[in-house]
Amino acid sequence: MNHGITPVIYYCNPNIAPLDEYVKRRDECVRYATALGLEVVDPGYDHAAWLAEVAGLENEPERGSRCLKCFTMRLADTARYAAEHGFSVITTTLASSRWKSQEQICAAGRAATACTPEVTFWEQNWRKGGLSERRAAIIKEFDFYNQRYCGCEFSMPPTDEQQS
Repeated sequence: MNHGITPVIYYCNPNIAPLDEYVKRRDECVRYATALGLEVVDPGYDHAAWLAEVAGLENEPERGSRCLKCFTMRLADTARYAAEHGFSVITTTLASSRWKSQEQICAAGRAATACTPEVTFWEQNWRKGGLSERRAAIIKEFDFYNQRYCGCEFSMPPTDEQQS
């Protein structure tokens, strides 16, 4: 595609709950990737493994230690896949979200690739240089389903019933 790079999307999101939310988000990713002619790899949905990984961190705030643990787990799986399939660089769309800590994302990427020396993490702030504006334009142009939380049950905004 651009600059001789054709990305492969590794859709590793076992954090998203419930399953129907995962499916909606995955299907939106596949819809966009298909329009661009990109491959999407879905390693499957193992929410139970994710819950086990973040056990004890359920009450952490957004950008707390649960998020770092989650990012590291997902990026480590991505790095493992990359190493097994001959990819030398990984990055993440997490770095495009204004709701996430850039420092945590980069720390997770470095930790994830520490066990796979043949794979490096591309530390790119996908919010700068007009990229946030481009993201917003793509969301509008493709009429994407878009939520303002990461997808895990611990980050969901309270419902009206919970606030009463």
